[in-house]
Amino acid sequence: MIETPRSIDREMGTAVTISSALRDGILTHARRDEGREVCGLLLGGESHIAQVVPSRNVASDTRRRFEIDPLTLLAAHRAARTGATPVIGHYHSHPAGIARPSPRDAEDAAPDGSIWLIVAGMEVTAWRAVEAGTVEGRFTPLSLHVVD
Repeated sequence: MIETPRSIDREMGTAVTISSALRDGILTHARRDEGREVCGLLLGGESHIAQVVPSRNVASDTRRRFEIDPLTLLAAHRAARTGATPVIGHYHSHPAGIARPSPRDAEDAAPDGSIWLIVAGMEVTAWRAVEAGTVEGRFTPLSLHVVD
């Protein structure tokens, strides 16, 4: 088991909830584009995912990395400024890997406390991007609680 630093426990929590319908939607998105990484935004509160916004992956090599479409990202942030549910993170898939942050994920992640969901096969895991994480130096694990 990977330990989570106490400061993260107090400041941001170590668990996040998501509905089974939203989780299943992410899994369906990942299966639909088999062989390519899929991605999308997570909207909600600090420890609750209330909405998922699938995005086009605009990376130059979608088999090995992801990049959320800037238009999708800007639209979500603009909506949040007018009272819509804020962006709290994103999800992406590892079609040929495991549901754990990769060294490339760590290179790309800002230590901003955002939530990262990673999909591989039928598994979805949750992570928080932090300054000195226990995984790849950038992530701490979160418990993902799926609710009906």
